[in-house]
Amino acid sequence: MSDEPGLSEEQKRYLEGFMSGIAARHGSVVPASSPEGPPDIHRAAQDRFLAQGKALVPEELAKRQGHPLDMWDEITANVAADRFPKGIDVYRHKFFGLFYAAPAQDAFMCRLRMPNGILNSHQLRGIADIAEHRGRGYADVTTRANLQIREIRAADALAVLMALQDLGLTSRGAGADNIRNITGSPTAGIDPQELIDTRPLARTLHYHILNHRELYGLPRKFNIAFDGGGQIGVLEDTNDIGFAAVRVDDGAGIAPGVYFRMQLGGITGHGDFARDSGVVLAPEQCVPIAVAVVRVFIASGDRTDRKRARLKYVLDAWGIEKFMAEVEKELPFKPLHLPLSACAPRGPVLKHGHIGMHPQNQGGLSYAGIALPVGRLGAKEMRGLADIAAELGSGTIRLTVWQNVILSDIPNDRVAELQARVTALGLDTKASGIRGGLVACTGNTGCKFSATDTKGQALLIADYLDKKIALDQPVNIHLTGCPNSCAQHYVGDIGLLGIKVGEDLVDGYTIMVGGGAGSHRALARELYQNVPMAEVPARLERILAAYLARRSGAAESFQDFTRRHSVEELKRLCDPPDAAAA
Repeated sequence: MSDEPGLSEEQKRYLEGFMSGIAARHGSVVPASSPEGPPDIHRAAQDRFLAQGKALVPEELAKRQGHPLDMWDEITANVAADRFPKGIDVYRHKFFGLFYAAPAQDAFMCRLRMPNGILNSHQLRGIADIAEHRGRGYADVTTRANLQIREIRAADALAVLMALQDLGLTSRGAGADNIRNITGSPTAGIDPQELIDTRPLARTLHYHILNHRELYGLPRKFNIAFDGGGQIGVLEDTNDIGFAAVRVDDGAGIAPGVYFRMQLGGITGHGDFARDSGVVLAPEQCVPIAVAVVRVFIASGDRTDRKRARLKYVLDAWGIEKFMAEVEKELPFKPLHLPLSACAPRGPVLKHGHIGMHPQNQGGLSYAGIALPVGRLGAKEMRGLADIAAELGSGTIRLTVWQNVILSDIPNDRVAELQARVTALGLDTKASGIRGGLVACTGNTGCKFSATDTKGQALLIADYLDKKIALDQPVNIHLTGCPNSCAQHYVGDIGLLGIKVGEDLVDGYTIMVGGGAGSHRALARELYQNVPMAEVPARLERILAAYLARRSGAAESFQDFTRRHSVEELKRLCDPPDAAAA
């Protein structure tokens, strides 16, 4: 890849001439689309709201005017002019995974898609090249087991999109009102405990979405996850659709075997986990029913209020039974209904199993979970991990929803070599009970919605707590900079929601405790409001110290400790006398 930024002057002149020709033929540069606008299923949904005398939100009007996937010519014109999009076009660019990050950064962020969070060493090296030559030399691992390349110049947008395609990757539909990256168990296919390998399902659904235009332009974004029942969870119950593998034994009234239960409507940022749909599915039924759910959501989701346009609100209004009845109309089969109690309990989740060396179900092999400082990878680290994966393993890199990396298929007699090479990169296969579960969103250095520098402050908090507290059980701390909750603060043992505090509007946080997901699902409860960042580390130290001193035994988790006390009791335990008096 050339070191030269953007396009050459000759290329720019060619593009400008090309776009001038289009403008001369059509009167202006507009996204190529049919005069009918979006596919019929979307227009019909919009028409129903208009017939009721309601006004569509601007995003719906933009989709109605022309399908955003038909704006390649407009992106090309912007690249030729070295300019970023304005107004509603900022939204439309997100259909290509391009996020204009102003005012936090006068640059694009490009979010990728990689089903089940898996890529190969060649692809990771290619992403390192793109980040180095077209961005600022780094990428962030996201809470959807994905990568974001940041600080991309306007003139480089097309070069990035094409380079990703050359690698066999895409960013299509990675933002805006679309189905986001399909997540799956990060140790799929190698987990000794798993019931089923989720990789084929995530991959099949990924390609189905990419090749069906009617599955773009939903009322709002949509998340789907597959959990295969292994030792590492994937937070499937925080998704709009969560497929959870279950074992059904003899005597349940259906053929014994491995099925998926489908959960619907998870959105913890709006205070809700996914609800059990009451059905069990053969693996081959998961993709068709996921598409059916999406189509019902397309037809019924709110097009007039962005705050209530998620699947949760359709379920609130209709209930599960009515919604599932509509879903079944879209299916060529009738799903089996089975009470949750008829399924065998899920196997245990190893809370920080995404860090460290662990045996695979293939004899003689292990996987290595590598801790990343708040999910950030420089080009050097990306190339180094790609080399290690290719030379010591199978060349497979797995990303997790905890913003770290797993390298799989490492021969046991080469584990020490792997650890030494990871350490030489400045990374580690070991992490403290704090750092192993430290999750942070982009923060205000790269996102206009964030009130705080979550990534920088997460590292400060971890540095402080590691010096003050020795935990013998892992504790997850999630920092999110705004109520959109990209870092899912409601499911952390400790959740920190960024805010501005005081007359000087300094960075601060609302502190919540007791969150969890899966078999430990619970929304964190608010413990402290309006805590300036300068006071947050010491406040967290007191919370953790109270836990270590007052827990009922060494086996009691932080979540269990906080859930068996009221908020008022926790404050009395955590606050020193002088703080309580104040």
